[in-house]
Amino acid sequence: MNEITPAYWIGFILCVLFFLALDLGVFHRGARAVKFKEAAAWSAVWVALAMLFAVAINFWRTREEAIQFTTGYVIELSLSLDNILVMALIFAYFKVPAEQQHRLLFWGIIGALIMRGAMIAGGVALINRFDWILYVFGAFLVFAGIKMLVSKKEMEPEKNIALRIAKKLFPISPNFDGQKFFTKLDNKFALTPLALVLLLIETTDLIFAVDSVPAVFSVTRKAFIVFTSNVFAILGLRSMYFLLAGAIGYFRYLKIGLSIVLAFIGIKMLLSPHDNSPKWFQIEIPTATSLLIVAAILSISIVLSVTAAQRETKK
Repeated sequence: MNEITPAYWIGFILCVLFFLALDLGVFHRGARAVKFKEAAAWSAVWVALAMLFAVAINFWRTREEAIQFTTGYVIELSLSLDNILVMALIFAYFKVPAEQQHRLLFWGIIGALIMRGAMIAGGVALINRFDWILYVFGAFLVFAGIKMLVSKKEMEPEKNIALRIAKKLFPISPNFDGQKFFTKLDNKFALTPLALVLLLIETTDLIFAVDSVPAVFSVTRKAFIVFTSNVFAILGLRSMYFLLAGAIGYFRYLKIGLSIVLAFIGIKMLLSPHDNSPKWFQIEIPTATSLLIVAAILSISIVLSVTAAQRETKK
């Protein structure tokens, strides 16, 4: 199989930039609230594009790489569901107007793409230099899964280091100023609440990336597959937010499912031979099997959540 050349990277990044420009410059040029039907349509579009990309990989590359991409995409998309809940808490805490939320998420995703790209590049470099780091990633993911299970989501912006630094360096306007991130306050340069929300979204995504990026390395060590699966999940995150934010609280068992997914991925990483001669405690778990297990865990958690909600409604 041929190597993944720079042409693959350039072509993919140009396509992503085109879709982002189309999104903000054509479909969402003006500030407006995103309705449920529109969010559902865009969610379907992004999932369809991801699956078409998997078909393209299968055609131009290999079936195994297509399965790796699909598995990585499902893992990233599932872990993004927890991110949606946090974003909903952030918007509610700062009382962000509905018409400003899409633009905030757009710029948040731009930052997320840059951060994920840098983290993936660093992760690949570490793995190539120190193969044992994959065992560290595996142990960390098991720990992260347990922590997710026992932790509670609380919105405490005052504890965010980035926000505390920003408040020390710049005056903060008490009111929103349309779509502006910067304004004038007493003839001085100041940040608007919108800028604080964007900063909080970026730092929150960085925290989530610490879990999600190592998770995809359990599937493959190929930077292109890891990066593209991350990008497609992130691109679909905005529409999924508007689709699920109002109902995410009903998925009460989703958090348990996500924590099990994280723990499973960590265990897989600990057991995987990592393309080397397996040690005595290692066994090979096929990527297709991993995909089925992750999908089954998520499906069961969602079905149980919906069933429990329906039972409460009938009472």
